[in-house]
Amino acid sequence: MFTQIDGFEANVSKHPRRKTYAVKVGHVRVGGGAPIVVQSMTNTDTADVESTFRQTVELAEAGSEIVRWTVNVPEAAAAVPVIKKRLLEAGCNVPIIGDFHYNGHVLLTKYPECAATLDKYRINPGNVGAGQRRDEQFSTICKVARDHGKPVRIGVNGGSLNQELVMQKMQENTDQNLGKESEQIINECMVLSALQSTELALESGLRNDQIIISCKTSRPRDLITVYRDVSAKTEQPLHLGLTEAGMGTKGLVWSAASLGVLLYDGIGDTIRVSLTPRPGGDRREEVYAACELLQSLGLRSFSPSVTACPGCGRTTSTTFQELAESVQDYIRNMMPIWKTQYDGVEELTLAVMGCIVNGPGESKAANIGISLPGTGEAPRCPVYIDGKKDVTLEGTYAELAVAFQALVDNYIQKTYPRKVVEAAPAGR
Repeated sequence: MFTQIDGFEANVSKHPRRKTYAVKVGHVRVGGGAPIVVQSMTNTDTADVESTFRQTVELAEAGSEIVRWTVNVPEAAAAVPVIKKRLLEAGCNVPIIGDFHYNGHVLLTKYPECAATLDKYRINPGNVGAGQRRDEQFSTICKVARDHGKPVRIGVNGGSLNQELVMQKMQENTDQNLGKESEQIINECMVLSALQSTELALESGLRNDQIIISCKTSRPRDLITVYRDVSAKTEQPLHLGLTEAGMGTKGLVWSAASLGVLLYDGIGDTIRVSLTPRPGGDRREEVYAACELLQSLGLRSFSPSVTACPGCGRTTSTTFQELAESVQDYIRNMMPIWKTQYDGVEELTLAVMGCIVNGPGESKAANIGISLPGTGEAPRCPVYIDGKKDVTLEGTYAELAVAFQALVDNYIQKTYPRKVVEAAPAGR
């Protein structure tokens, strides 16, 4: 079953947001005070209709509110309307971004159905061409977007920055003895490229409410510096992301360290956590990470949160770890269904604790919490619901998992109002 993640109001009292234009990407609003939007990108060959369709649905169900596809060859451009049609037939209306590099001006012109189908175009001003052709080809893409009423993201990347601009600024630094470090010059060039490209996009016929900006780099300190700079110089919505964040723990920590600072400063209107997956790994991990980041800052609510202790010498049994993992997996599997049935279920809080030290306290603080026995403690597991002891469970891990999931299901059914599904008009 498919469900699109709903938007939730930003907590403006804790996190004042900078003023921006509101840009419509399909049915999703970016900027203008709208909730911060989660994005992701497929890593399938877009020309492979089946795999791209399947992964797009998976990403959308995981919480990605916009999905980006690589459009790099004629076969990919031709596949775009085919995949989009299949998505709509499956009830998945997630907006799709076309990611263009080098030949976007050609593909969007030669494949008008692709141009009409996509909900947004991503343009990297560092690789649309060189010299005068850069502006001409960039302008061509913007004019296609203008003619089709599509927004664009001007996506500047530190790894593919306009080298002519960089050399010009490096030379100015030398000639004028400005004493700037190369890192500072690169950061300034990223912002300058974004602002100059925005002006060119406006000159090409786009409106301010059709332009989103990003200035991505792979170093957290540079990313924070660049975004603080560009946010002070434009009112365009900003897409955040630490590009090439890396794998596993490194990618998660570096992304959270940089994006968390910016988001808490009120900078950012849409985000992607660009994790490198393991070979054959789950692409949805980057979506889960982005959702957790926003939820941790109180900016969005996507799914019930699970508090679990890290374990210590008092928790030599692995039961609490296994139970915490099974509860987390259960929530992820059930959220696409719960979201269609219950209002507010994403606000549910759960706790799975490993011993008596913090177990009862954290369990009482959650809507539903279970405190498992630590080493040497009696093999009984008190469960607290809304701060009060409700039942004591005993048994194997498998028995505890089934019983706890039943308590969660029962709580949701009793606590959260059912969504009203409007009946289709007669005759349809």
